[in-house]
Amino acid sequence: MKGYMCSSKYPLRQKIFILFLTLWLLSLLKLLNVKRSYFSGKGIYLVERSLSTSSYVRNRYTFVIGESRYKINCSHIYEQEPVEIGKTLEIRRKDIIDLDDEDVIEMTSDCKVYQAIRRYHLKPVSVEEQKFPIAYSLVVHKDAIMVERLIHAIYNSHNVYCIHYDQKSPNTFKLAMDNLARCFSNIFIASKLETVEYAHISRLQADFNCLSDLLKSHIPWKYVINLCGQDFPLKSNFELVTELKKLNGANMLESVKPSNSKKERFTYHHELKIVPYDYMLMPVRTNISKEAPPHNIEIFVGSAYFVLSRAFVNYTFNNPLAKDFFEWSKDTYSPDEHFWATMIRVPGIPGEISRSAQDVTDLQSKTRLVKWNYLEDHFYPPCTGSHLRSVLFRHANTWENLQIPLFKRRPTPLFFK
Repeated sequence: MKGYMCSSKYPLRQKIFILFLTLWLLSLLKLLNVKRSYFSGKGIYLVERSLSTSSYVRNRYTFVIGESRYKINCSHIYEQEPVEIGKTLEIRRKDIIDLDDEDVIEMTSDCKVYQAIRRYHLKPVSVEEQKFPIAYSLVVHKDAIMVERLIHAIYNSHNVYCIHYDQKSPNTFKLAMDNLARCFSNIFIASKLETVEYAHISRLQADFNCLSDLLKSHIPWKYVINLCGQDFPLKSNFELVTELKKLNGANMLESVKPSNSKKERFTYHHELKIVPYDYMLMPVRTNISKEAPPHNIEIFVGSAYFVLSRAFVNYTFNNPLAKDFFEWSKDTYSPDEHFWATMIRVPGIPGEISRSAQDVTDLQSKTRLVKWNYLEDHFYPPCTGSHLRSVLFRHANTWENLQIPLFKRRPTPLFFK
């Protein structure tokens, strides 16, 4: 009788307890990332769910139809096939759940199983490709699964790959990269790793570290291509070899005369400081003017990304002019965007472009396909995707009337950026 009377005597206390319990459960659900499935009407799109090591993802999302439903043909997207583009637009409306760094660690923990899952043994290779090995310098810092997919796309057993990861990267990302490199005899981690800061000499130094290691490789590579973790190829290895052979010892990179605003990057001393922008540290301009470049070098500007011959890289590492110019560039802003563009204009360097020759713009260089938002409506139509630091990503537009580059970055004539 007492128990019955007690339940009716404290109804307010019970209601308060139930309210707090409900709030606690909601907070717990949010922490477990359940919010997107319970409270989002957008739907879920799982990327490679079968490879997820999360029991929560594998069990909670058993009802979700994954990528097999869409079976997107990338070639048809490039040809502006409406049905294929429609599939990508449908996916973009959903909450996309991709694999984490931990998944890549687990995936690569057993190398034989991993190589079988990714079907590395089925990659075709021609005699022409075997006789023309390519080296890669990958400077990465996040999203292990994106790096894993990039390497899978560009991998061939006769090429060689150097991975430089940022010392600031999470330990899970580093371990994923270490595991990935351990599974292949021709993939390795750079012998010296930098703490890379945005627009700082450390970004250029990271590439230098990989280039130095690649020169010591027993693989007699002909050209080296540098990539970041958000790049992706637009051509097969066979097509890359065909393109690189056409260079006949020349190099492929952007090199233009600097505008007045760009000149400030290397005419003033810069100091690495904490700034309230996207990055904690970056070079900040001071009022201290720099001395003129050594050896009467004329500065040109361009991109941090390149396709360089082995002879060019050898020259850069063994010529005092290049070493002095590198030292002089250490207190400039984004030296990776003027070092290579300037070195290609040095008289006598392998693949030299004369200082009096016309500019080689990013639209003429085929190293990357990048759509800048400030060039839309001028060189190409406006885009339907999103932009990050002026670069278009998340789009399905094609590039009419433009040569196909090697790579594209942040989904976009060799690569896709």
